[in-house]
Amino acid sequence: MKPSLFDYCSPQTVSEVVSALSEDPGAMILAGGQSLVPAMNLRLASPTRLVDIKNVADLSDISISDGVIKVGAMVRHRDLELDDTVHAAHPLIREMMHYVAHVPIRNRGTVVGSLCHADAAAEMPLLLLLAGGTVTAVGPNGTRDIAAAEFFQFHMTTSRAPDEMILHANIPVLPEGAGYAFHEFARRQGDYAIAAVGAILSVDGGNTVTSARVGACGIASTPVLLNRVEEAITGSTLTKQSIDDAAKVAGDAVTLPDDMHATTGYRKHLLSGLVRRVLAEAAERATGEPVQ
Repeated sequence: MKPSLFDYCSPQTVSEVVSALSEDPGAMILAGGQSLVPAMNLRLASPTRLVDIKNVADLSDISISDGVIKVGAMVRHRDLELDDTVHAAHPLIREMMHYVAHVPIRNRGTVVGSLCHADAAAEMPLLLLLAGGTVTAVGPNGTRDIAAAEFFQFHMTTSRAPDEMILHANIPVLPEGAGYAFHEFARRQGDYAIAAVGAILSVDGGNTVTSARVGACGIASTPVLLNRVEEAITGSTLTKQSIDDAAKVAGDAVTLPDDMHATTGYRKHLLSGLVRRVLAEAAERATGEPVQ
């Protein structure tokens, strides 16, 4: 199929982008195009105007300051993945990005574009939620920061207003000494996840978890934090038994009905296994020793 007819413009400034969006309620932003263009060809998206932001200055910048990695709206997946400074500040980013589609798509697709597409089984929305990050939106009324938990509202639905543009994503650096891990199960490498889990754990000298963030995608209409798992593991000593106990409560977070890829029961079983694996790996990275 081919897309429906649309107008096209290529603004030079952020204010011009906002004006173009405000003038046409049916306008959509084109960045990498790896999600939008296929959706247009299938008539799943029918913008009346494409606002191409490739010529807007400074949107391809990556910077780290005050403990936050700022990722501009035109930063390609591959640029963030291969940035050694980013990797040193938050190694979980590269680990998760390995699962994003395939290298040719990561060469063109943008990180912020993936966040705005907001597929509930995609890795980048989970990363932003897991890290406690935000996005910075700009519109006719100025700029605002939106927390990940508020930004993702439903599958392919965000709280960004139609006349707003996401300038950049803001990802806090990994806490010093924290352990991290990510595992995903998909039918093929590069497919969207049937279920995926990530974790960031901080521990004290006695191997007691002082803070835990554990999240998943592919199991609900948005990426979600596994609050019951976090509560079960926080304050406990890291052992195989404590990890197993935490993994047992993970399945309650699955809210998707049966679909062509998996039943709800299968996703619950899969999620528990992924949580067990991720917690053990994050714990070993935090303590430097295998969990006993």
